[in-house]
Amino acid sequence: MKTFISNNYQWIKNFYLKHERLLMSVMLVSGFLFDFVAFVNIDIAFKFTVLVFYWLLSGGLIAFMQAYDGGKISLRFQYVRLFAPLVLQFTFGGLLNISLIFYWFSGAFSVSWPFIIIIALLLYFNDTFRHYFSKPLVQVSVYFFITFSLFSLILPFWFASLNVWLFLLAGGLSLIIFLFYIYGLTFLNHQTLAQKFSIFISIIFITIAMNLMYFTNIIPPIPLAMREAGLYHSIDSTGLNYVMTGELESFWQNIQSAIFGQTVHIFGNEKIYLYNAIFAPTNLQTTIVHHWQYYDKEKGKWSDMGNLKFIINGGLQSGYRGYSWQSNLEAGKWRVYVENMQGKVLAKVNFVVEKSVFPVQLQQVVR
Repeated sequence: MKTFISNNYQWIKNFYLKHERLLMSVMLVSGFLFDFVAFVNIDIAFKFTVLVFYWLLSGGLIAFMQAYDGGKISLRFQYVRLFAPLVLQFTFGGLLNISLIFYWFSGAFSVSWPFIIIIALLLYFNDTFRHYFSKPLVQVSVYFFITFSLFSLILPFWFASLNVWLFLLAGGLSLIIFLFYIYGLTFLNHQTLAQKFSIFISIIFITIAMNLMYFTNIIPPIPLAMREAGLYHSIDSTGLNYVMTGELESFWQNIQSAIFGQTVHIFGNEKIYLYNAIFAPTNLQTTIVHHWQYYDKEKGKWSDMGNLKFIINGGLQSGYRGYSWQSNLEAGKWRVYVENMQGKVLAKVNFVVEKSVFPVQLQQVVR
């Protein structure tokens, strides 16, 4: 009987190792997509409950694997140890989903390309360095990054505030928790003890990098998230809806707009409107600024064309809608920074203005 169990385990293990590359990638993407698709219309509080469960499960799985590899857990749990990395990949995928959405992914189609690049990079590094994934240094470093990202998202929701001190508090809490977590792991596996110094250096580096990206506007002012942005020729408010007119674009023109920015054709001196929908936590009220800029070829620099402000109130799943406009736009390159009152950039919308001698063909859009 024991021989049968041993042979059966060896067959499963060989199958797992043979297809490890595919399984690890599939579980990472599955975790991401499951959370992204399944929780789209679910209350944000329930989402956070699930994410906290993922976070606790991830920490428990890392501790279990280190304890098993360190000889602290019976061999009877060999099946659990064999498939634990797959479950960890799934939970990491679900947790990274939130980081991608609120740090890098914008709902505005013109700036949504980072989503594809980041997924590709995750798959590449997951595939290339999968043999290093069992090392405590890699596991704990990824787990710390996820923890920092999760805390810096949850705290603003909890306090209904975008105060910069909440981001600093998220980093401080993450460091304190991991001081105890890493200390506990050192008792489970001698390899963790040997890498303790390297792990501490890694999480300090991640902390410094996150703060640098936050304070240099490389990452947006979380937890605000752009749901949609677009340029239109007219906007009218009719009750709960906005009725807008925009230019007709083919599929390939949409692709070009996403990569290079939208091209807006102006007939006469008509206005151009920038519409956006921004998600914000419930009970949060903040001011959004549209910072319009025009590239002056003669001066060779961007010229400020005005800061237009409006207040948003959080809580709408589809995002709070608002817009600003400019008239008498010069032909050439334009951009609009969507910022908060502290000047932190939520999104950037690039577009080109071209003068038209004929009226532009438009289509109506209702939001």
